[in-house]
Amino acid sequence: MSKKRSDSNGKMVAALATTGAVYVARKVIAVVWTRVTGKQPPTDASDPSVSVAEALIWAAVAGVTIEAARVFVTRATVRRPALDEGQAESS
Repeated sequence: MSKKRSDSNGKMVAALATTGAVYVARKVIAVVWTRVTGKQPPTDASDPSVSVAEALIWAAVAGVTIEAARVFVTRATVRRPALDEGQAESS
């Protein structure tokens, strides 16, 4: 397989894995939020029933969690092909 095609496949795998990880992370923090607060996570910051503090806390928790998941998955998918190439060269 050509190097260009291999890079393209790697990028596609990374994008799909990142999308899946972000989806799962968002679902997990929504469940945890609901169990901890007893309310659904705020989805509309302009809703008068959502306090500013609640909206900011949700934004911080969601942002940090989703970005962390994205970084971990991106690094894992980038590292995996490099490990595979190293094993192939040493064989």
